[in-house]
Amino acid sequence: MTRLPLPPSLYADTAVAPVATPPLDVDKNVSVAIVGGGYTGLSTALHLAEQGVEALVLEAQEPGWGASGNNGGHTNPGLKHDPDRIEADFGAELGRRMIAFSYGTTNFTHELIRRFQIPCEARQNGTLRAAYHEASAAAIETTAQQCIRRGMPVTYLNREQLREMTGTGRYIGAMLDARGGDLHPLSYARGLVRAAISAGAKVHGETPALSLRREGARWRIETPKAVVHADKVLLATNGFTDDLWPALRRTIVPVFSSIAATAPLSDAVARAIMPTRPVLYESGHITVYYRIDQHNRLLMGGRGPMRWIKSPHDVAYLMRYAERLWPQLKGVSWTHGWNSRLAITGDHYPHVHEPAENILISLGCNGRGVALATAMGAQLARRLIGGAKAEIDMPISGIKPIPMHAFWPVGVTTAVIAGRVRDRLGI
Repeated sequence: MTRLPLPPSLYADTAVAPVATPPLDVDKNVSVAIVGGGYTGLSTALHLAEQGVEALVLEAQEPGWGASGNNGGHTNPGLKHDPDRIEADFGAELGRRMIAFSYGTTNFTHELIRRFQIPCEARQNGTLRAAYHEASAAAIETTAQQCIRRGMPVTYLNREQLREMTGTGRYIGAMLDARGGDLHPLSYARGLVRAAISAGAKVHGETPALSLRREGARWRIETPKAVVHADKVLLATNGFTDDLWPALRRTIVPVFSSIAATAPLSDAVARAIMPTRPVLYESGHITVYYRIDQHNRLLMGGRGPMRWIKSPHDVAYLMRYAERLWPQLKGVSWTHGWNSRLAITGDHYPHVHEPAENILISLGCNGRGVALATAMGAQLARRLIGGAKAEIDMPISGIKPIPMHAFWPVGVTTAVIAGRVRDRLGI
């Protein structure tokens, strides 16, 4: 196996040192084997180990190599769909549990960071979901009212309030959720590794799972140098899902999300842009999201090329858009540009599957992976320990491949181009 370097990100240059996660080179017998060393797999391993369950994580590269260590750094509450829609789709009882769980993921994540004293520049200054079209603003206000009706710490802001919070007159309305926040994604992933190992889990990098099959009452996982026998298996490969389990790859669309980062801005410019330091994501045809980190850098993200990038110039549209929002950024140095793959599901809900006895699968965070994947770790650990009698706060569904999946690269590229045009034209 060829070891791949981390994407050329700001995070790779500034993260805390990694914990040793050597490749697996001897056969192992474990209670739970976890394939995937991102937030989902690491959090599940941590929560299993805390309850005395022997857990082993297999990661093809190094933990946090994928989107977990390369995302926008936002901890956003909730799911893609509004609370009323969730209850309509899944019924009052499960729907209420899904809402309480998903909107509580950010508090769960920041509490976990405090509990394990993970050094990852974590803050909880709120999430802004902002609109610059009337239709989007109306939809956001509807969402806000549904959240407020359920007693959530949510406020709807008008244009003037937003100008004060963001330094731009672009937005006409936004929902502020006080539970949102941000962190350093790669430092957080490495902190989860350290916490999981300290609790008793084993984590092995550079150890891809090559095959998975039943062997008697247990599961057999082949890796390049060793074999793992496990009572139970969790697949947590998200945007890097392959054909380890039949048809699973065709249930998600792996979409690249790109980020460009500036050099540290002056205190005056940084205060003018985001004085209270919430994170923000736009409600448009193509989502743009951004934040100011603890070192006054602007990190601006959005959909970019459906390929790996190495420079901020590969996503020049993000730099141009930043200057449109804040003209004072003209001439600012942009130092990094990178991306990674997210998993998008057809219905935009996270998917949990149990396709066979003692196999659990979790994937499809749909761009909300930092907090959602972390909190899912506790849910998945409960299911792995308790089996079918241990209810979790997300639905468990069958594996349903997306129709015409082979054409997703063309479809995504077309949708991104069309979305940018519609956003530019204001339609």
